Amino acid sequence: MGQGTDQGVAGDGRTPPPDKIAAGNAGQAETWNGDDGRYWVQQRERQEARYRRLTPHLMAAAGIRADSRVLDIGCGSGGTSLEAARAAAEGAVLGVDVSAPMLAEARKRAADSGLPQAAFERGDAQVHRFEDGAFDIAISRFGVMFFADPEAAFANIARALRPGGQLAFLCWRSLRDNAYMTVPMDAIAPYVQLPELDAPGAPGPFSLADADRITKLLDSTGFDEITISAVDEPMWMGPDPDDVVAYQLDMPGSRAMLAEASAEARAKTVTALRDALAEHQGSDGVTLGSAAWLVTARRR
Repeated sequence: MGQGTDQGVAGDGRTPPPDKIAAGNAGQAETWNGDDGRYWVQQRERQEARYRRLTPHLMAAAGIRADSRVLDIGCGSGGTSLEAARAAAEGAVLGVDVSAPMLAEARKRAADSGLPQAAFERGDAQVHRFEDGAFDIAISRFGVMFFADPEAAFANIARALRPGGQLAFLCWRSLRDNAYMTVPMDAIAPYVQLPELDAPGAPGPFSLADADRITKLLDSTGFDEITISAVDEPMWMGPDPDDVVAYQLDMPGSRAMLAEASAEARAKTVTALRDALAEHQGSDGVTLGSAAWLVTARRR
């Protein structure tokens, strides 16, 4: 999400240099360059499968043309960047993220796919000195909810777009609207201490759940023609309950959560999660509902 590349970065590779990370985003950078980043690289194919019914909404709204210059904010391992590059065959795509492990995977995928028009940089969209008006379109698939200062980030993204340039992103609606989160969480809540994922005003997956907040945020940072549409799609979780249990409990956050629980609580957690997921097994595997906002706007 921002400025710079991995080339010449000193240190242990866990975080970008301090000048590339906004003051409030150091924790996010540490997270995505540690176990979380490496875990999501390993789970890249599953993640793309989970989003396979959501991603087409974003790409249709973006309106990418063959010669478009596209900015992908919070690009992760490059799934949407590569889709954008296929559409912008004569243009250019820049994917930006704070996670070095995920960006390395994105670069590899672009090379393997023969998409030289896709490039990737490491940094923070809040503080990156984008060239004014360098892009026709900015997209993000669930990558804009983690800014410590969303006003600064969206103002910076607006400056990166040419006048009239298109913004399109997906963000999650409320936690309670998203069964892919609540079904597992409700099942295991009696046995473990769950993290708070929707603290008001705090960066996190549900920080843009309030549509009115999105409208005010974009209007105040240089955008107009704002549209916000609800997108409800089933999310594929995995082929069967045992597979999904193994996947979910291997997440870095889940491992930390279970480490603090007793052996009995861990065993009950596994059983409760498997039983809850089994109720959602179908011919396509385990699916749970997801609820997102599809947001589009134009730079003034």
